[in-house]
Parts: sequence; structure tokens; C-alpha cells
Amino acid sequence: MQSGETWFGSPAIKLPVRQKFKAEGEHWTFEPHVAEALFRQYLQQGSVEVLYEYRIVGLEKEKQRIRTIKVEHSLKPNSLTNKTIQALMFIDCSYEGDLMARAGVSYTVGRESNKQYDETYNGVQLLGKHQFPDGVDPYRVPGHPESGLLWGIRKDSLGLPGTGDKKIQAYNFRLCLTNIPEKRIPISRPEDYDSTRYELLLRQIAIGRPDSLNWQLFHIAPVPGGKTDINNCGGFSSDMIGMNYDYPEADYAKRKEIIRAHEQYTKGWLYFLGHDPRMPPHLRQEMLTWGYPSDEYNGEDHFTHQLYIREARRMVGSFVMTQHHCEGREVVTDGVAMAAYTMDSHNCQRLVVRGMVKNEGDVQVGGFGPYPISYRAIVPQQKECANLLVPVCLSASHIAYGSIRMEPVFMVLAQSAAVAACLALDKQTSVQAVEVKELQAILKSDPIADHSAPEMVMDDQDSLNVEFGGKWKKNTELSGRYGPTVRISNEKGAFARFVVPPQAQPGIYSVYLYCPSLKGVSNNLLITLQLNQRNQKSVDVRQYRDEWVLLGQYEIGNNKRQFLNIESGKESVGFAFADAVLFIPVPRP
Repeated sequence: MQSGETWFGSPAIKLPVRQKFKAEGEHWTFEPHVAEALFRQYLQQGSVEVLYEYRIVGLEKEKQRIRTIKVEHSLKPNSLTNKTIQALMFIDCSYEGDLMARAGVSYTVGRESNKQYDETYNGVQLLGKHQFPDGVDPYRVPGHPESGLLWGIRKDSLGLPGTGDKKIQAYNFRLCLTNIPEKRIPISRPEDYDSTRYELLLRQIAIGRPDSLNWQLFHIAPVPGGKTDINNCGGFSSDMIGMNYDYPEADYAKRKEIIRAHEQYTKGWLYFLGHDPRMPPHLRQEMLTWGYPSDEYNGEDHFTHQLYIREARRMVGSFVMTQHHCEGREVVTDGVAMAAYTMDSHNCQRLVVRGMVKNEGDVQVGGFGPYPISYRAIVPQQKECANLLVPVCLSASHIAYGSIRMEPVFMVLAQSAAVAACLALDKQTSVQAVEVKELQAILKSDPIADHSAPEMVMDDQDSLNVEFGGKWKKNTELSGRYGPTVRISNEKGAFARFVVPPQAQPGIYSVYLYCPSLKGVSNNLLITLQLNQRNQKSVDVRQYRDEWVLLGQYEIGNNKRQFLNIESGKESVGFAFADAVLFIPVPRP
């Protein structure tokens, strides 16, 4: 979901509730692997056959149309596993754009200069976030350049601000760890461990003096089940800066080497944090409370197998999304998806600047609302290929791609691409000749593509469908909130009203309230549901921690105005909050 808008998503997975959630009274937590089951359900509903672990190794093209592609099994690459796929339409949903490249479609790798599209945040950017503090010496022997550079620092010179190059923003593993003792597997010393790779980490700590791992050395985002989604944070963290330049255009063997190098770096970094005697004791002890989860990634030694490919090839189509579209200075009329994320690039290189080690390439510029993505950005130029759509490695500048590159956006673009492919097939035309207004009408009338009612999520930033009465404060600092903000109020009688969008389909819905774990929160939130009929419910939210709480099942009818209202009860103690609500349609028998 993109913040600040009502999101219409897919129906809940059609499995018995006990398979879907673990019930503890009205406390509901998501069990592992439900997402995988959901995707498999979609495939089954669409009668889609999937060739798992296959990759493209050949392509036959006639004029501007792909006729066949040849694929091989990545684990058993030999002639016996090769398959030839013939089709009238193709969609490249890969992170790398291998099909697109083999089809002869124009693409680029790296950063454009600001001059190319009249942007301001493309190219070389030496900004202050995720940066080393001043004074970190880059040399093996401090103060002695002749001793050579520490591991991970490039000899390159810093380019002029805004100049383009072929450097790629850093990749990393988004880490799932746990601090629950009975589920925790200790982080062990990995193969090829080399403590000298982490010397910069010690020098950063010596100057920065962090009091904890979180936000200083990495960002620990809690997820249900006592687990984490850990991401890069700070000057030296989980990003393996400057070690992925060859990845986008590399062959499969070289990519495997790069992925392996990232894995060994990451495991070594985690081990170093918890075991190197030079680490400050308080940080070392904190790290030892974390380990690999015993109930995740069983086939991969409990370590995620997916390297985060933030950016690889990007198509150069007849239309290019740029910074101007992100910031709303230019608005396309042929939009087939919305994006809203910050223009975000991780660092691209680590080098010496004025005698100190610095990271370069990090950009985080937001403050704009959702914006449409052009259909023309997911189709190649007409002269290059007439039956291919590219919803992931789409046509966008480096900095615009940094905003678009979110998985929910890719999923919406892929659905739009699939509908467009069907229209092109039905009318026996090219993907470039698809009538966009007809495509938009189909997407709007049937967002799930099977005529079923979608889920609805509304958060407190949804200006179209959320109303506030009384004094509410927007908070961006409290942990565990849904989305970027949560609203809190100490005023009796203040209310937050989540209004059901008029396009919602009538039917029975399971209604959930998102409850962040907030200190001082009211012991009695009064929930009024003015849906097809009026219902009231008091909820003691103090027992819940950063999770969805089931309020019950209610009917949404054809009434003109229906809503869920939140306020403090008359006898409540503490403040009220309003964060997000979720409506999941109950399948009809």
C-alpha cells in the first residue's frame, strides 16, 4: 500500500481461518508461509503452470516480435532440461531484464547526469544520510596513504555533483533474525571469514560511539512472531557498497559469485558484531541476543536466499519517468499504476574525500503525494519490440526508479501489463497500440481481475477517506505504527472517522483495527461502526503489540455514507489513537 491513499487489494486467502491465522482470543497473528500459499492460490485460480528455477538462455525474434524463448533449469543446466516456450505475448517481470535485453530492447545501467532529463537528484550525490562521521581515516595505517586503503574503499575520485556514471546503488540482504531463545540459532563464523573487512566499522564506532545497534549500525524493524526485517543504516552496515557493478549485465555464473560474496560479507558482519573482542562490550552483548530463526528458510540454513536487487537494467522506452513526475511537476494521463515512495537511492560508492572515508550516492527525497506511472513506460519503443511488456525494469531515470521500485508497485504494473497483453491479443495489435483508456477502465472496474470484492486498507494519512474531529497530533516517531504516521489525541470527544469509499462492493467484511504498542494509550477505545447498521464495540488495546485486531464481521450495504469511528470511551484513561483499518471481504458460500 502506498501511504496517503485507500488501497484496494486482493481478497483474503480462501483457507480455513485456523490455517490462516493463530487465534488468541481476539489477538490474531499472521503465521509463516501464508503469503506463499496466497500466491499459489492465485496460480491455481488462473490455471497457471510455473516452471520453477528456470532462466532464459535463448530467444528467437522475427522482425519486431518475439516468437520463442529457450530456458534452462538453473540447478541442472543441460540440454535435457532445456525448454522452448512459444507465445504471442511476453512480459519480463525479472529484476534484471534478461528477456528485455535479449530481445534487443534499449536499456541503460547506472545513473544519468542531471542534465539529461533536467533533474537535480540524479548522478553523483554526496549527501549526509547513511554516512560516516567526519574524521574516519581510510588508510590501513591511519595517517599514512602509502599503506593503502582499507577494504571496501575505491581509489576513484569523486565526480562533480550531478554527473552520470555506470555505478549501481548497493544491494543487501533484508535480514530476518529473532531474539526468542527457543527459536534462535546462534550466528556462527562463516566460510572465508576475514575480520579485516570490518575495520571501517570499528573506526566508525570509535567516533560515533553508538549506544545501541538499532539505527546506529542497522535498522531493526520488528515483524510479527518476534522477528525482524533488518535493513542497512549508517555509514557501514548491511549494504555491500560498490561490489555489484557487474551484476546487471553479468552471466549467471558471475551473478552467483556476486550473490555469494554478499552472503559471506553479511554473515561475517553479523559474526563480527557479536564476537570480535574489539567491539564495545555493550554492542557485542546486544548482538548476541539475536540469531537466525529456526522456523524460516529451512532449505537455506535459515538465511534468506534472496539478495535485494534494488536496481539493475532499466529500459529506455519511448517515454521515461523522471524526477518531474515524482514531484508532480509533470503528470501523465495514461497512468496504469500509482507510486508514492520517496526518491530513494542507496549509496553507490565508498571513497576518500578530503582525507576521510565517505559514502556517495545516497538520496532520500520525499514530501510528494502519489503519482501515476505512464503505460508508455512499460512498453518498448515500437521499432524494437511489439509484443513485450516490462513492468519491473521499466523506463525511468535512476532517481525516479528509486521511487517506483517498490514490490507493490511492481505487482500493480504487472497486472496492468497482463491486461494490456490480453487487449493486444484480442485486437491482434501491438502493445504500443493498446487503447489506454480501455485498459484504465478495465483496471478500475475489476481491480482483482476476477470480479471479486477487494480488500480495503485506510491509514491515517488518507485525506480522501479519513476525517478527524477535535485535536489530533500526527506522530512520525512512535515505533510499531502502520505506515509513516499515527494520530494521537488527549481530547475527550475527539474522533477519527474512516469512511468507506463509495465504490466498495456490498457484502460481509471482516473488519480489523491496527493497534501499535503505545505507552499511555487509552484502556477503552470506543469503536462505532456505521455500516449497513449501527454497531458499537469497546476495545482495550493495551494488550496488543503492533498487530491487526479483529473487531468482527459486518455488512457493507449500498448506503451513501458508511464509516468506522474511533474515539475514547467516557471512562477511559489515556490517549486515543488512529492508525489504520482493514476490511477483508468474506467469501460467499
